[in-house]
Amino acid sequence: MHTLQREALRLGPIAVDPPVVLAPMAGITNAAYRQLCREQGAGLYVCEMITSRAVVERIPKTFAMLRFDPGETVRSVQLYGVDPDIMARATTILCAEFGVAHVDLNFGCPVPKVTRRGGGGALPWKRDRLAAILTATVAAAEPFGVPVTMKTRIGIDGDHETFLDAGRIAADCGCAAIALHARTVKQAYGGEADWARIAELVDATSIPVLGNGDIWEAADALDMMRRTGCAGVVIGRGCLGRPWLFRDLAAAFAGEPAPPLPNLGEVAAMVYRHAELLAELEGETYGLRDLRKHMAWYFKGFPVGGEVRRALAMVESLSQLEGLLATLDPSEPFPAAELGSPRGRQGAPRGKVVLPYGWLDSESLGDTDIADAESDVSGG
Repeated sequence: MHTLQREALRLGPIAVDPPVVLAPMAGITNAAYRQLCREQGAGLYVCEMITSRAVVERIPKTFAMLRFDPGETVRSVQLYGVDPDIMARATTILCAEFGVAHVDLNFGCPVPKVTRRGGGGALPWKRDRLAAILTATVAAAEPFGVPVTMKTRIGIDGDHETFLDAGRIAADCGCAAIALHARTVKQAYGGEADWARIAELVDATSIPVLGNGDIWEAADALDMMRRTGCAGVVIGRGCLGRPWLFRDLAAAFAGEPAPPLPNLGEVAAMVYRHAELLAELEGETYGLRDLRKHMAWYFKGFPVGGEVRRALAMVESLSQLEGLLATLDPSEPFPAAELGSPRGRQGAPRGKVVLPYGWLDSESLGDTDIADAESDVSGG
């Protein structure tokens, strides 16, 4: 058991206090959701992941994702790629043209269509390519004073672990921190995160380690830090439909009593605020469509009738949303049975990780072109 660290997490010139990072989640952490979470508590809020080649090729859809609200004083972006030169060029564009102040690199995606091409969570097996990407990206960010961090997993599976080498390589290449999702690629989002591996990484690397995996409540974050000695936590699925988790985290790290759980009326107000922010960002039509996928998370466990749930999942306008929310009983208490329960993607561990032919035969990749691994990528 470690002594809980209470000072701010430092990523180069950036102080993250409390030491809490919102994980980038595809289709979720756009500027509206980041603002909603930031209104609840301080920390670092990372933009949806973008691909380096799309930045270099100046794809309009990718550039449209690089939107930040005025209150976002630290612009943080997660970047994915497999080619050192392209990653460096993309980093320069992000820093010089978009004012990005923190670049995080994703080496954790478990999706088969990505790993079968050597990308995502499969890439750290090739230690030389990982080092080349980190070196090039850190060098590109350095003139702007921008810290580079990376996220990874324990390894491909229990027999092919990479996280300790990744921690050493990240430190050697000048990364400011490394985040570990304490699952293997084979586990995907199933099973339990193995926090003991976070503690191993803390002991094995000289840079700050951020812990990720199975933080569903604020108490879980404090528990992870005590048990592992990590310097901060990364919050992903735990905040889906629960942006107030960042309020709870701020109180927990300040040593203050836990705020009362929101009742249904307060959750409804949060949903409407989310809708307003999405409408400002994307226009009312597209914004309300974007909100639909959040409805099941927001109202999970609450006694909301099936007809109302279906209508919320098909909501088309702010006025319609306001009318539906007005039918709910605002005094209904938060469903305590939902506390500590998983949210978002889960599923069973995979039988076998799909990899390129002969991928595990060597830990070196050389100059092999794996650009296809940068297509259709999401999360980690």
